[in-house]
Amino acid sequence: MADELRGKRVAVLATDGFEQVELTEPVKALKAAGAEVHVVAPKEGEIQGWNHHDKGDRVPVDRALAQADPGDYQALLLPGGVINPDALRLEPDAIAFVQAFVAAGKPIGAICHGPWTLIDAGGVRGRRLTSWPSLRTDLKNAGATWVDEAVVTDNGLVTSRKPDDLPGFCAKIVEEFREGRHSAAA
Repeated sequence: MADELRGKRVAVLATDGFEQVELTEPVKALKAAGAEVHVVAPKEGEIQGWNHHDKGDRVPVDRALAQADPGDYQALLLPGGVINPDALRLEPDAIAFVQAFVAAGKPIGAICHGPWTLIDAGGVRGRRLTSWPSLRTDLKNAGATWVDEAVVTDNGLVTSRKPDDLPGFCAKIVEEFREGRHSAAA
């Protein structure tokens, strides 16, 4: 359905080192469903994507993090890639941005290494989720219940393991982002 996300704005928080398809495919699905999508990054200009171990395409930044207001968005997407979420965890403004979505109970999609940023934002304790397997111990230590499933949804938090899971992940984020705020998550 081309209009199910009409009127919704989605922030994609990323920086250099994002896994390319984990940003581009969800963005494509969100736009196809009618969402307005903004890539938000700690810097202006462009951010560098990766295809596994090789450099991928550069993606334009729509909003610098310093000028982005979480209140302007109804949902958040956190793509993976090892470098991207690890770098975001060191950015206090990025953590505060994610914390605003967590506190408001707004839906969040995080794939692969994306949930790493949620740990620092206090968004995983008591939640059931999945990720790239190397994050399992980090997520468990942060109070999450980690499972090895393609797509996991817990009160508006949609997580997925890897690029192979993108079809199911994209369908589920569209569904959850359409539903909107989840009061039990806040």
